[in-house]
Amino acid sequence: MEQYNISRGTYFYAIGLSYKKADAEVRGHFSLDEQAKLNVLEQGKAGGIESLIVTSTCNRTEIYGFAQHPFQLIQLLCDNTKGTIDEFRKVAYVYKNAEAISHMFRVGSGLDSQILGDFEIISQLKNAAILSKKHLLLNAFLERLINSVIQASKRIKNETDISSGATSVSFASVQYIFNNVKDVSSKNILLFGTGKIGRNTCENLVKHTTNSHITLINRTKDKAEKIAGKFNLIVKDYANLQEEISNTDILIVATGAQNPTIDKHLIQSTKELLILDLSIPKNVNENVQEHNNVSLVHLDHLSQITDETLEKRKEHIPLAETIIEEVKQEFNDWLETRKFAPTIKALKHKLLDFKNAELETQRKKLNDFNETQAEVISNNIIQKITNHFAHHLKDDDIPTNESLELIKKVFQLEPSEHV
Repeated sequence: MEQYNISRGTYFYAIGLSYKKADAEVRGHFSLDEQAKLNVLEQGKAGGIESLIVTSTCNRTEIYGFAQHPFQLIQLLCDNTKGTIDEFRKVAYVYKNAEAISHMFRVGSGLDSQILGDFEIISQLKNAAILSKKHLLLNAFLERLINSVIQASKRIKNETDISSGATSVSFASVQYIFNNVKDVSSKNILLFGTGKIGRNTCENLVKHTTNSHITLINRTKDKAEKIAGKFNLIVKDYANLQEEISNTDILIVATGAQNPTIDKHLIQSTKELLILDLSIPKNVNENVQEHNNVSLVHLDHLSQITDETLEKRKEHIPLAETIIEEVKQEFNDWLETRKFAPTIKALKHKLLDFKNAELETQRKKLNDFNETQAEVISNNIIQKITNHFAHHLKDDDIPTNESLELIKKVFQLEPSEHV
């Protein structure tokens, strides 16, 4: 987007992969934990990338940033995950400039979510922007874009019913349990890990059943006890995991690890066991299905559960898209002003030089020269002149590039640095 004077010699890209073309296993290969996100930012900065945002959720991993070529961003992703460039090419997407802007709007507004209207991603984008700003990797363009996407997301949430009804992965998990397990209230349920979807699933189970047999195990017991207190769960030590699995009827895994935390060796009981793996990458080894008594359901399957609520949400897509276009137009209008901001800034400096030179001349000529009054009057005139030029350049009927060149030529302006 060099024509907008955003970043010299670079373009704005969005690169990544999502549930649309990459299954859970592949998405797991490109999953970034918090340390890996930091590594991407630090390596990007060291490599000369001036602005960068990194997100990684169960449904997508994306990098937004300025680069001379998208491969710079793709390399950053592959260097910090288990994924390879060949694997990325098969399932990934690369958007440039206007397409990248549109993509972020759709993602942040819930229109590109695996479950339509799921606004969880907007908080991920917010947090990613905060982290980038902390590391001085958020330029004016990207900060303004993020704020515009947040604005669109809020409007869609408030002005449409696209997020109405109980349709989420955690709700789908509970729905699946109710549809496939008889007498849920009497079953032993074990939550292993404290991932958000797992916590939400347990909260929904507590709300919709009178089950008093829900146990939580986490490697960090303090964290488990803090969460258990909110939902009235029983907490057991990590050392008791195998024993608790033997006693449970439903195992919900939300550990968020990079490698499987549950495999067939941990299952010793022969009674029926339903396992819900709510983690990306997968945290339950497929070999658990070697036990005839085990049923394994993964996040992707649960995400495919649709109901009337989800169908009704689709009716609100046109209005949501209209809102996006309105907010995006406001962003583009702002972006257009960036096109001539350096020239207006240079013009103002040139006029100030004229003013200072003339005031110096008048000081020498006039004994009763009123410096304060002259400063006020001349500054007001300069402001009026620059405002006049700015309004002229904003006129849609006037070729902006030709006007910019004329202003530079008339006032002999030096090439300005990008702002």
